[in-house]
Amino acid sequence: MTTTTTVEKRLLCPSCGKKGKRVSTATVQALLKDEYAGEVLSGSQSICEPTANGDSGCTPLTNDTGWRFCDSPDCDVVYFAEDSGTIFTKAQLRVSVGVKEKTGERPLCYCFGHTMGSIKKKLLTTGRSNALEDIRAKMKDPGCRCETENPSGSCCLGNVAKGITTAQQELNMNHTTVPSNSESSTPSTSRGELIAKVGTVISAIMASACCWLPLVLLTVGVSGAGIAATLEAYRPLFMVVTFGFLGAAFYFTYRPKKCVAEGGHGCCAPEAASGAACSAPATKSRFSIMAFNKVMLWVVTVLAVAFLLFPKYVGFFLASEAGENETTATSPLDSRTTIAIEGMTCEACSVALQKAIKGVPGVLGAKVDFKKGQAVVSTEADRTFPKDEIVKAIEQAGYNGTVIETK
Repeated sequence: MTTTTTVEKRLLCPSCGKKGKRVSTATVQALLKDEYAGEVLSGSQSICEPTANGDSGCTPLTNDTGWRFCDSPDCDVVYFAEDSGTIFTKAQLRVSVGVKEKTGERPLCYCFGHTMGSIKKKLLTTGRSNALEDIRAKMKDPGCRCETENPSGSCCLGNVAKGITTAQQELNMNHTTVPSNSESSTPSTSRGELIAKVGTVISAIMASACCWLPLVLLTVGVSGAGIAATLEAYRPLFMVVTFGFLGAAFYFTYRPKKCVAEGGHGCCAPEAASGAACSAPATKSRFSIMAFNKVMLWVVTVLAVAFLLFPKYVGFFLASEAGENETTATSPLDSRTTIAIEGMTCEACSVALQKAIKGVPGVLGAKVDFKKGQAVVSTEADRTFPKDEIVKAIEQAGYNGTVIETK
């Protein structure tokens, strides 16, 4: 009678009891120090091969190789054999195992040199890390060497994403979200959102420039002749541009954020292959970047509306100053002259014009009615009406005036 003995495969780390991940013999041999590498029999299986689309990446192992990798940070064992008691510890590797360290540089991407230290430096200087984007770009050219450089033998994207989260926590930057593997978090989207918001405010300011710019020019003693009328002609165009930018800003801010694995690089566990997110979860905090962006969007919206409606309500805010210049019949000897005004585009024009007319010597008071397009000027009845001086002041303010009646 023949007795057959079956050796049970060891799947759990003999030190910490955590289930180990498959790792190729090529990885074990490449990462062990020379005096230990000879203890590992050569294997032919490779996990780093060109994918169907031509990218160079590492795909998850689907068959047992005889070796397992333990990624527990509380365990000294790195590799253990499935069918024997052979183990290799951190001290027997020629590189530091970043995922098993809790302090220091802690290498995260062995192919392209991203460490916990470099990520922290980037976060402190720019507020975000572009490590994920850099790795994805370099995986295509020149390609990764995860099988022989990374102790886990697999793609580092998942570890780098978790490393960014850890770095933010260690730097007390919990309000910053971790860049995901989705296109929605790429720099191009961030730039597009910023451009849309800035464009909204600038175009709204330009849409109301026909109202506020002549006022500004007048305060510095520069004639705004013709400017208001020219800008008024372009106001509809600026309004359309404003709403276009605002619509784009809402799209970038509120569109659904996708987070799916990039095919061909094995950065997700097998259970994530169905389309689940493979990046580290965003840091939970009271204020996130997404929430901040939404708040800023509504601030931009309020500013845009305020500037677009500026010509409508500016008269209300300037009413007190306009009242100071109103003509009143203070004496039967005063005369009142009505002047037709051309070129006014909003209530602010009337306030600016009142200031200009009031500054003419001999003028006791002035009231400009934007809706009627007229100015009523009060002067002393026993003095010659300073027609030329008043008309000149009106023209210097950027408008045209014609005397139509004197009482």
